[in-house]
Amino acid sequence: MRIVIIEFMSLDGVVQAPGGPEEDTDGGFAHGGWSHPFFDMEVVGGAFGGALSGAEALLFGRRTWQTMAEAWPGRAGDPFADQMNGIPKYVVSRTLGDDELTWNNTTRIPGEEAVAHLRKLRETDGGDLVVMGSPTLARTLLSEGLADELRLVVMPVLLGGGKSLFPDDGALRTLELVSTVTSATGANVCVYRPIG
Repeated sequence: MRIVIIEFMSLDGVVQAPGGPEEDTDGGFAHGGWSHPFFDMEVVGGAFGGALSGAEALLFGRRTWQTMAEAWPGRAGDPFADQMNGIPKYVVSRTLGDDELTWNNTTRIPGEEAVAHLRKLRETDGGDLVVMGSPTLARTLLSEGLADELRLVVMPVLLGGGKSLFPDDGALRTLELVSTVTSATGANVCVYRPIG
């Protein structure tokens, strides 16, 4: 399996709370929902639809999983929502109990076992394991060399601070730009793959 990370990102590298004001206010972040003015169905929506089309399963950190588990089950009847609800899902968490996994087809990966478990999953045959959001998990995957593809939906906005998905460990990591598409709203969908 390939691990594919797809993220909304500002020009200054912030990935925190693109979906709404209450999504993630850690650190006093006050710009939740910043991606909305730049969303278009064709390019930006197509990037997520494309990532999902090759997905065998979704992978989330706890906070993103909880946000998605509240949002998607009530949207049945929409093809994207039906796929989100039906596809197998993994959530990495040290705190969620199995009885809290209310979103169908969800399996918990204990946080302390996440890297080893994901290395094993990556070695199995199958489609993509897609990470949406989950910046802490995405940063860990990049740090551990477990990300096979990075799809960044870069929005033309500066947020002045917030969570990033990039490791800050001083290591050099070289990526190859595979493709880029620009939407009419000014968003760039950039696909990168690690070299080597």
